[in-house]
Amino acid sequence: MTSRSVMVIGAGIGGIATAVHLARRGTHVTVFEKNQRPGGRCDHFSRDGHRFDTGPTLLIMPEVYEAEFAALGVCLHDALDLRRVDPTYHLVFDDGCQLALTSDMKSMCTQLENFEPGSFQGFLQYMAEGQRHYTLAMDHLVTRDFRTASEFFNLGNLPLLYRLKPLTPHYRHMAAYFTEPRLKAAFTFQDVYMGLSPFEAPATFSMMPYTELAHGVWYPHGGMSQVVDVLMDMARQSGVEFVFDTPVERIEVNGTSAQGVVLEDGHRLAADAVVANADLPYVYRHLLPEEDLADRMEHKRFSCSVISFFWGVDKPYPALEPHTLFLTDHYQENFERISRCLPLPENPCLYIHAPSRLDPSAAPAGEDTLIAIVPVGHLDETGEQDWCRIRDQARQAVFDRLAILGITDLEAHLKFEVNYTPLSWRKRYNLMKGSTHGLSHTLTQLGYLRPHNRHPRYQNVYFVGASTHPGTGVPTALVSARLAANRVMDDLGSGRFGAA
Repeated sequence: MTSRSVMVIGAGIGGIATAVHLARRGTHVTVFEKNQRPGGRCDHFSRDGHRFDTGPTLLIMPEVYEAEFAALGVCLHDALDLRRVDPTYHLVFDDGCQLALTSDMKSMCTQLENFEPGSFQGFLQYMAEGQRHYTLAMDHLVTRDFRTASEFFNLGNLPLLYRLKPLTPHYRHMAAYFTEPRLKAAFTFQDVYMGLSPFEAPATFSMMPYTELAHGVWYPHGGMSQVVDVLMDMARQSGVEFVFDTPVERIEVNGTSAQGVVLEDGHRLAADAVVANADLPYVYRHLLPEEDLADRMEHKRFSCSVISFFWGVDKPYPALEPHTLFLTDHYQENFERISRCLPLPENPCLYIHAPSRLDPSAAPAGEDTLIAIVPVGHLDETGEQDWCRIRDQARQAVFDRLAILGITDLEAHLKFEVNYTPLSWRKRYNLMKGSTHGLSHTLTQLGYLRPHNRHPRYQNVYFVGASTHPGTGVPTALVSARLAANRVMDDLGSGRFGAA
């Protein structure tokens, strides 16, 4: 019997992992990637001895990685040299007060009680709720493929409306555990990982601070790009073919099925199925013909974007820990401006990563490698945002915030700067609106209500990645890949569609 052929568009985490699953089940897989190297948003570059991750900078939800690597036939801890980061983050507030989030409960008790007497008990209760939310969400939402409405909307899932608190805004829910606004901020900023404001995100996402403290935040030696390298090794060993520097012009369709893909140079290539790992709204708008479906996709809620600065520095700054977050007292205003694509506030929340604290090879001896990330709104409909001005404001905000830690000379010690704005994210990775996390995770864009991993009309066109179920992030991309691959193989095995 002739091997079935599948073409994957995009060599992001989800695309590579899907290819591995399919190839190991006897399918001939070819992956087309528009850029020079794999990884998608989990990208990296080096310059003058400084190494930068341009996307994710930490590994969270390790239990998901372990399960998904095992599904690919590999032990996570054999494949990656992982170091636990504890404290996970150092939080810095406007008045200079700091909070180190750590799994050391004695340290957490002392720190929290200094902020608000009695708050440690609130923290323990919040963590207990986070554990419940994590277990329920993983078992009933994240790892399940909702192929029909009845699999999601049923009496068995009805208790989740109460148990997961999806109708309660996360920040408002924090009043049950803390009075101090800074502590409410300290345990809700993780919602930005979902591309959401804590004032809109469901309280379900208490699962994120729980998993970070209970299961750990980790760093792979060599950076997050090592995850990509391991997946690429698996893919090549499984016989997956990769074609880089090759944009796909469109998915060729006829009736209710895809015939294959047309490359930018005009070449037509036939396939039994097509899996798109490119940004989902981009696929609907540019690679498929239905304008109405593309319009509907663009009217969904998109996540925020970020401005990222990558700095090679000629001296070390030991005052900076591996992961430092500056959280503003004007927390709600900060997120309202992001959600509404308004100008930056005077003191925005921002994040600084110093990878050489965890891996000295990330910077030359006696120097430093720093990454600063400032969340911002995505590209608006008018196209009138002045991103050069906003970028300069964001850069100055980073310098101003660093002064809280006594760092006042960073600008004078920069060897070079590379920066990404929402325009960069759109150009490099075809991210619609420059939204770095794809579609946001509002209540109406979760579970069965999130875009599915198979096209509603073209029955052999599949989707994997941030904007499909279960959602954004590297661990969920691995889940998305397994679910999509299972669906492809189920359809191929059932004879839903014939050979192209």
